[in-house]
This record gives sequence, structure tokens and C-alpha cells, in this order.
Amino acid sequence: MPTILGQNQYGKAENRVVKITRDGATHHIKDLNVSVSLSGDMDEVHHSGSNANVLPTDTTKNTVYAFAKEYGIESAEQFGIHLARHFVTSQEPIHRARIRVEEYAWERIEHSGKGAHSFVRKGQETRLTQITYDGSSWEVVSGLKDLVVMNSTDSEFWGYLKDGYTTLKEAHDRILATEVSGRWRFGWSDDGQPMPDWEESYTQTKRHLLQAFAETYSLSLQQTLYSMGARIIDNRSEMDEVRFSLPNKHHFLVDLEPFDLTNDTADGAVYFAADRPYGLIEATVLRDGQEARIPMDLTNL
Repeated sequence: MPTILGQNQYGKAENRVVKITRDGATHHIKDLNVSVSLSGDMDEVHHSGSNANVLPTDTTKNTVYAFAKEYGIESAEQFGIHLARHFVTSQEPIHRARIRVEEYAWERIEHSGKGAHSFVRKGQETRLTQITYDGSSWEVVSGLKDLVVMNSTDSEFWGYLKDGYTTLKEAHDRILATEVSGRWRFGWSDDGQPMPDWEESYTQTKRHLLQAFAETYSLSLQQTLYSMGARIIDNRSEMDEVRFSLPNKHHFLVDLEPFDLTNDTADGAVYFAADRPYGLIEATVLRDGQEARIPMDLTNL
């Protein structure tokens, strides 16, 4: 039976690079996990094994470290843009580069000793970005994962469909908690446009999603998700699309009646935090006139 080669790519994944910038006695850290993926005129290496058009993945790894020294790391996005542009413009067979970056944040430890060079790893979230370049246009999608948030009140869940298998009791005062995985796509797509301030954009986007989570009186996690995405789109003109995946981290009231104890929200309730199974709420919020381009499965981004 005849066969044809479909979509293909190759590269070096998870290059861990830490860049220390010394500003006198004050040091700054950029801690990244960089994955490079290249595609283009690669039919022959699959058909005959000829490596004539293949840039070794070891070379892509070396490029990551060399660029960290040569250009520094201003932001995860800017570093990825440098890499993607280099691979596409320096090698004729390479038509498209995709750079994925995870960034791990460090917080300075304030102390009475000399210098500012001591840090503790921050654990709130992992910052993410994906840069794709085909020689003429860019797509930048940034985001975060592992951001755990909770509202201990101002959340309800009632009025839902019921059938013979429904046992869940309606709740008019509940804990709402989730672990935010979010991505946002920038409108910037070519070098003729002003480039966003990547660092400020991330800081403000995270601020808006957290404020929307905190300020929304929630009748469903779906409502909260939409409020988070809409607030970002309304306040960040550089964004065209926001996508969230929110697992509902359920907290159930413990039945304490066997111990002759009441357990209700009015006098300080006790909850069981269930890790699975969990409801999974996912949706995209778009600027009017835009089409969705962020994949439904955020793990594939």
C-alpha cells in the first residue's frame, strides 16, 4: 500500500539554562527550560536516511546556551524570538521553528549581609511561552500553569440539571478552588508591528486574572473562567485570545453527624479536599472578530 510522509519535526527538548546577570553586588536570575523544534525540507532524511538537510539537535542545544550568553535573556518571549529567527534564517532547509519555554521564578532573600545574591525559588506558578516563526510571520502564545487559587466563600452551585443518578446537593456557600492553566495569544505577528513589552504584559495579565477570580461572585466555575478571560481581553490590547483549563479542586463538607457535631459554613466548616475525580472546565475567550487558534488541549502547546 503506498504511503506518504505527513507532518514532521525534530529538535532538542528541555535544555535547562540558568543565566546570572551581575549588576555590581546585585545579581539577577533567569531560569529557563527551552525546547527547540524544527521543520522544513526533511523528506529525504525520512525516506533514505540522508542527513544533508538536518541540523544536529546537539547544535540546537549549543545555540541555546550560546545565545543566553551572547544576547542575554531579557524575557522568555524575546529569547525565543532570537532563537526562532536564527534557525529559520540561517539554514535554508529549515522553514519553521517552534520554541517552547518554561520559566521558573526566583525571589530575592533580603538579609543583612553584603550583596544581593541570595534567592529562594518561588512556587506560585510556572511561566510559559511558545514562539513559532516561518520566515515571514510570528505567533507568540504565552501563559502559565500550576497557579492554585481559592475563594473560601462567594461561590454557589445550584439549579443544575438532575436525573436519577444525581446525588450532589445544591450549595449556596462553598469553597471554589482551581489550579489555573492558561494561555494567551498576542496580536503581534510581524516585525513591522511594535513588539509588546513581554515582562510588563505577563505581570499585568496575571494581575488581571487573579483580580477577576477574587472579585467574581461565582455561580459556576464557567462564569469565573469567562470573567478572567474577558478582563484580560478588555484590559490588555496586545491580546487577541485567552484560553483557560480549570480543574475544579473540590472541597466537600465532612459528615460529622456520627460524632454529634454540626458542620456548616456559618460557624467554620471542616472540608475534605478531594484530588480526584475532578470537574474540568475549559473555554476560550476571544476579542471580537478573532478566531480561536490555541489548541483545546493545552498540554500540546
